[in-house]
Amino acid sequence: MPSEQFIDKDINLYLTYIFEVKNLSQNTTSSYKRDLQKLSIFLHSINVKNYNEIDDGVCTSWLGKLYSLENNPKTIQRHLSSAKGFFKFLKKNSIIDSSPFDLVKAPKSPSYLPEVLSPEDVSQLLNFKPSDALEIRDLAIVELMYSSGLRVSETANINLDDFEEEMSFLRVLGKGAKTRLVPIGRYAKNAIDNWINERTKYSEDTNALFISLKGSRLSVRSIQLRLKRLALKQGLPPVHPHMLRHSFATHMLESSGDLRTIQELLGHSSLSTTQIYTKLDYQHLVKIYDQAHPRAKK
Repeated sequence: MPSEQFIDKDINLYLTYIFEVKNLSQNTTSSYKRDLQKLSIFLHSINVKNYNEIDDGVCTSWLGKLYSLENNPKTIQRHLSSAKGFFKFLKKNSIIDSSPFDLVKAPKSPSYLPEVLSPEDVSQLLNFKPSDALEIRDLAIVELMYSSGLRVSETANINLDDFEEEMSFLRVLGKGAKTRLVPIGRYAKNAIDNWINERTKYSEDTNALFISLKGSRLSVRSIQLRLKRLALKQGLPPVHPHMLRHSFATHMLESSGDLRTIQELLGHSSLSTTQIYTKLDYQHLVKIYDQAHPRAKK
């Protein structure tokens, strides 16, 4: 094995680039790092010493290795995306002349529709009177996530000064450091007001909106666990945060049919990402048709 592993220094340069220049999040950068470290280990395991030795056969062998480790197609797609991005960076910086991954195809993954709550499930989830500070905070979290279609990471990162127009709108820092403005519904606004009044008892030293009773910013994991606990308490199966986001988008589409606006509210860079909800809406329409139309009943 060479004294200096040829690929590792370039991986570090690439990670710095996507974090500092492309403004990708720490979580996304860490994901790229894990994938590319695995690629580096594989290349050294087959005694590859420079980029010229990496051809389509090596790329195919790497995919085969991922398959042999029982990775699902979606995971393999992510690994391949990481490798393609890295080699595109190498080519752009004249470290290589061409990328051996350009013609490598990712496996197709099965299409799974996201899980959503019905409007009745959401009402059941939120139909409680908070009995203590934690429940006041939790109600504000869930109301806001469903009201504005927030990701759990976006929710955890909200600061007190992110609100505008007397708390009618919220500035959200989304993926790729992109900021969007989202409206806040009446129920969410009331719940947030109640929590802000309560949170002053626990901290005035942090700008974070959602904090623990020790005064520190609430973590993503804590929000996930609190939501799961609340759902079970309210007689529902476990609910994860993204279900609220999916439910927001689906219920908005069912009511308005305005896919472009939903794309903006969710912070999707591509409309194709938002179009998954048209399939959910279609599924809902078919269900209603089967139940209501006299010629549809079996």
